Parts: sequence; structure tokens; C-alpha cells
Amino acid sequence: MNFSAQKASRKWPCEGFGRTFTAMVTVATVLLMLCARTDPAAARKHGHSLWGDLFGETRPKLRETRPKPRRQAALPALPASVPLPQPRPADAPVVEPDASPPPPSACRLALTEAIAIAPSIPDIKGPGDCGGEDLVRLEAVVLPDKRRVSLKPAATFRCPMATAVADWIRTDMTQLAASLGSVISDLDNFDSFDCRGRNGVAGAKLSEHGHANALDVRGLKLANGQSISLTDRTVSRELRESVLHSVCARFSTVLGPGSDGYHEEHIHLDLMERHNNYKICQWNVWDPLPQIAPLLPLERPEEAPPREVAAKSDATKSDAAKPDADKSEAARPDTRKSDAAKSNAAKPGAAKPNAAKSDATKSDATKSDAKSDAAEPRSGETRPPTKKRRGNRRF
Repeated sequence: MNFSAQKASRKWPCEGFGRTFTAMVTVATVLLMLCARTDPAAARKHGHSLWGDLFGETRPKLRETRPKPRRQAALPALPASVPLPQPRPADAPVVEPDASPPPPSACRLALTEAIAIAPSIPDIKGPGDCGGEDLVRLEAVVLPDKRRVSLKPAATFRCPMATAVADWIRTDMTQLAASLGSVISDLDNFDSFDCRGRNGVAGAKLSEHGHANALDVRGLKLANGQSISLTDRTVSRELRESVLHSVCARFSTVLGPGSDGYHEEHIHLDLMERHNNYKICQWNVWDPLPQIAPLLPLERPEEAPPREVAAKSDATKSDAAKPDADKSEAARPDTRKSDAAKSNAAKPGAAKPNAAKSDATKSDATKSDAKSDAAEPRSGETRPPTKKRRGNRRF
């Protein structure tokens, strides 16, 4: 297929329109170039181009990297003097806080100032499991006759423990002091609330002292100045036993000397709750220590009866003399025989037979002595065992 511009003009008769369109485009271009701004700075400022002016398009603007500072509103000027708020009027209603304190417990209501001086203190929480609720600071116990027994120093207890201590002093200790002809005045408080382990051992189970539920007491003081140490051996045993019976009846735990080695100088009292109301009462009331014996014995008094030991020694001496006498009597017949032999030797006819008899008796005596020596070894001498020799067994 042959194709060319001449053939195309003959096939599509648009030669005149093409020429006209070309001329129009050329004229428009020339006019735009003449009317365009010649200042390049102004062209860059407005960012226009010929193509954009022709077709109404603008070049996209790039974002600035630096943020534009925002204009802050001007603060109003402060006045020279700031006015103070007006005072609260006296007739204004009192606004109570929403969190009202809990009502007092029945124990707190029963522990009045007629029984004890024990103001309430805030609850203690922590560290750990230490602390408690319904706490009081027991400063003194009021006796029925309005006298006060001071706790030195003041003790921190739960209300039930403070009530138990007050009842013990008002009932039992007043009777004890009356039996001594005086009145109790002070109670030696060794320890009360203390966040620690049992027996002061680090890492041990928390003591009842950590729950404000225990008291360590060392002694009592009477109004006449007499001090009673509950662990002193020189104090009357009957008095210490009476205190033992009273505390074991009122408290669930009583530990004293002989319990565990940690309570040799004070008495531990607490109200620990156990299964089936089990109680522990371990306090050995020791007797006084014996007095040291003198170095030298005392002289025997003159009016003392004779000692039995001396009489026995004389009797033993008389018994020891009897065998010696028997031996001397046994030796006498030999002397008689020797005298008879001498008389017979004086006679000429009877000299030979008597001599033969005397020789025979001498040989018998020597044999018997040898046998007795062999049979009865002397006292204090030990003979080695004799070995039996074997005979000649050669055949």
C-alpha cells in the first residue's frame, strides 16, 4: 500500500484548515511573549509561568521547614494590689467532712475514767502485720477508793487487753497489797506495743507485742516504798505463787522464769486467741538459793553427846584383837610339847623313843606348814599360775 502526503491531501481535503490553525497558534504565541513580564524576580515572586497563564494552572508550593511563630495573646496587666478574700461570717454553717469516724466500741464505752485513765489513740497500720484497731494508751488504773496506780511508762494496748490489766490490778493486786499492809502505787511496765518477732529474734513469728496485745511486767511498787520483784528468789514464795495463780486465771499466755530462757527477769502476759481457748502458763517459782557453807567447820560443843563413830572404831579395834589372841593360844601346845620333850630327854632310858617321836612330830609340822603355805598365800601376794609340764610322750 503506497501512502504519501500528496495522496493524503487528495483523500482528506483539509489543507486549508491546517494552514489556518497553524497561523493562529503562531500569532497567539507571539502575543503572549510580548505581553509577558520581563522582570525575572517578579516572575519568581508570583510563581507564574507562561504555560500557567495560558491554561490557568499554578505550580504547587513547597512547605516551609521552619514553623511560623504563633502570636500569643497579650496577658492582662495585674493590678497593683490583689484583694484578699473576706473573712468567714460567724453565723455561717459548719460543713462536716463526709468521712465520719467510726463509733466507739462496746469495750471503749465500758472502759470509763472511773476504771482507768486510757485515752483513745488512732489505729496503727504497719509496717507489715503490725498494728491494731481500737487502741488506747493506758496511763493509770483507778482503784475503787479513787487512788491511781500508774503504769511507768504508759502502755499502748488494744481495748480488751487494757481492760484485762485494769481488772487484774483493781481486784487481785489490791488484795495482795492489803495483805502486806499497804496499797499498790506503781506498775513496772517493761514492754507493751513493739513491732518485732517473738523473743526479739529477727525473722521469727510476729509477737503479740506487735498486735498491742501483750504486757511485760517486772514488779510492783507499794505506797510504803516497798518494791516487789516478781522474779526475785528472795521474795516470799507464797506471795509469788499468789501472783502466778491470779495471772494464769486471767490471761491466755503467761511466761516467766523456766519457760524458755527469754523471760528470766520479767513476766509476759497476753490475750492470744487459740483453738478451744487453750492457755499456756509456764512460770517456775524458784526457791531461794542455799547459803554458802563456811570454809572451816564449827567447834563441837562440850555438852554434845559422844559420837557414835568413835564407839564403832573402839569396837572394831577389840574385834581385831581377838584373832591375835586365838593365834597365841594355838601356839601354846607346841611350847608344852617342847617342855615335855626336854623332860624326857633328861631320862636315859626313854631318850631314844622320845627322840624318834620328836623327829616325827617335827617332820609332820614342817609338812603341814608347807601345805598351809601352798594352800593359803599371804595377803597382798599373788602367785603366778603354774604350768603343768607334759610328760615324755615319745614311744
